[in-house]
Amino acid sequence: MPEIVWYRSLYWRIALGLVAVLALMLAAEGVLFLWMTARIAGSTASAPRPLAVLAASDLGAALTRDPSLDVTAFVRDEYGDVLRTLLVVLRDGRVVANHDNVPDDVLAALRVEAESRGFAGGGRGQGRRARAPGVRGEFAPILVDGVPVGRVAVLAGNPPFRRILQQLGPTTGVVAAGVLGVGTALVALFVFGPARRRLKAVQSATERLGAGDLAARVPDYGGDEVAAVARSFNRMADELSSRARALDASDKARRQLLADVSHELMTPLTAMRGYIETLTMAELQLDAATRQRYMRIVTDETHRLEQIIGDLLDLARLEGGGLTLRREHVEVEMLFDRVAARHGRELAERRVHLVRHVDPGAAFVPGDPDRLEQALQNLAANALRHTPDDGEISIAARSVPGSVRITVRDNGPGIASDHLPLIFDRFYKADAARKAAGGSGLGLSIVKAIVERHGGTIAAHNDNGAVFTIVLPVSTTQAGGSRAASTS
Repeated sequence: MPEIVWYRSLYWRIALGLVAVLALMLAAEGVLFLWMTARIAGSTASAPRPLAVLAASDLGAALTRDPSLDVTAFVRDEYGDVLRTLLVVLRDGRVVANHDNVPDDVLAALRVEAESRGFAGGGRGQGRRARAPGVRGEFAPILVDGVPVGRVAVLAGNPPFRRILQQLGPTTGVVAAGVLGVGTALVALFVFGPARRRLKAVQSATERLGAGDLAARVPDYGGDEVAAVARSFNRMADELSSRARALDASDKARRQLLADVSHELMTPLTAMRGYIETLTMAELQLDAATRQRYMRIVTDETHRLEQIIGDLLDLARLEGGGLTLRREHVEVEMLFDRVAARHGRELAERRVHLVRHVDPGAAFVPGDPDRLEQALQNLAANALRHTPDDGEISIAARSVPGSVRITVRDNGPGIASDHLPLIFDRFYKADAARKAAGGSGLGLSIVKAIVERHGGTIAAHNDNGAVFTIVLPVSTTQAGGSRAASTS
C-alpha cells in the first residue's frame, strides 16, 4: 500500500483549515481593534485635560449662540460615546453627565461646591486647580462673553469596565460571530464536506456489500486517508467476490460430483440387482449356461463397483493430503516393464505395438514407486482403450534441465480441442465412444493428483493421436545418480 503524502493527508487538511480560520479571526479582530482604537482616541482627545478644555470651549460657544440651550441634550449628543466620565457643573447648581452611571457622591460633591462658591463675582475657583472636595479630575471653566457660567470636569482614572463592555461588546460580539460563522462554513464546505460525502459513499457501499451486492465499490480517487480506506474496501470486496465465486463453483462441483458418483455407482448396482432378481425367480427355468453367464456379469459389475469405490477413496486421500507418499529413487525402466507386463495379453490380442524408450539421464525419478506406477498404468490403460487394433503406443522418458519428462502417446483419434481442458475432471468422458469403451472416469483425475503430490505437472495435447506429458522435478545430484545407475 503506497504511503500517503503529508500534504494530501486528511488530518493535515483539517489542521491547516483550522489554522486558516484562526488566522482569519485574528486578522478580523485586529482590524476591528485598530478601527475602534482610532475612533476612541479621536473622540476622547487622548487625555482628560485636553478633553475638559475642548468640552468647555464647545459648550461656551453653544451657549453664546443659544442662551436657552438644553445643556443635558447637548452633552449627551456630543459626548455620549466618550468612555471617560465628563460632567458639566452650572452655576445654578445643576450637574450634567455624559453617562448615567456616575457615582452619587461625586455628583453631590460637585453640587455642594457649585452652590457654596457660585460662579459670579470672581475668578476664585474657576481655574484648573479649583477642585471639589473628594473629586479627582481635570477642570476647565465655561465662558460666555468672558463670564464664567460653569465648569467642565473630566474624572481621573480609567473608565469602568462595564461601560466599555456595554459600548463595545455588542459590536465586537457581532463581528466575532460573523467571522466564526464564515470560518465554520468555509471549513465545512472545503474540508469536512468532501470528507463526509466520501465517507458516506464508503458507508453506502459497505451496506450494499453486506446486503449481498458483490459489485459494490467505492470511488478511491485522491491520496488521503479516506482514499486509503476506499482502496482497502475495494480490495476486500474483490477478495470476497473471488471467494464467493470460488464457493459457488465449488458448490456446483460438489453437486455435480455427487450426481456423477450416484450415477456411476447406480449403473453397476442396477445391473447386479436385475440379474440377481432374475436368478432368484423360482418360476423362471434357466439353463446352466445362462445362469453361469448371469453370475459372471454380476461378478464383473461387482469388480467394477469395487474399482469405482477404490478410485474415489484414492482420489480423496490424494487431494486431501491424507495419503503419505514414500520418497525413493524409482527406476523408470522398471515402471515401463510393469506397464508392459500388465497389459501384455491385451496388447498381443489386439496386435498393438508398445514402444519404450528411456534416456540415460532419465533412468531414475524421486517419488513413491507404487503411486507412480498407478499413474502410468492409468495412462497406458487410457491409451490402450482408444488405440485401434494394429496400432502403436509409445512411452518414453527424457531428461530436461532439473526434471524428467515422461510421455505416453497413442495413434488413436485424439481428443477434441474443446474437451482438452476438461479431461482431468472427475467422471469426465470426452465422447460417447469413450463411454462405451468403459472406465470410471476417475483415472485421469487420479493421475493428476498423484503427479501434483510429487510436485510435478501433467498436460495433454494432440499429435497424430493423444499425447500425455508428465514432468517430475529432480535435483542435480539425483540426476547424476540416475545417469550412473543407467549406464552401469
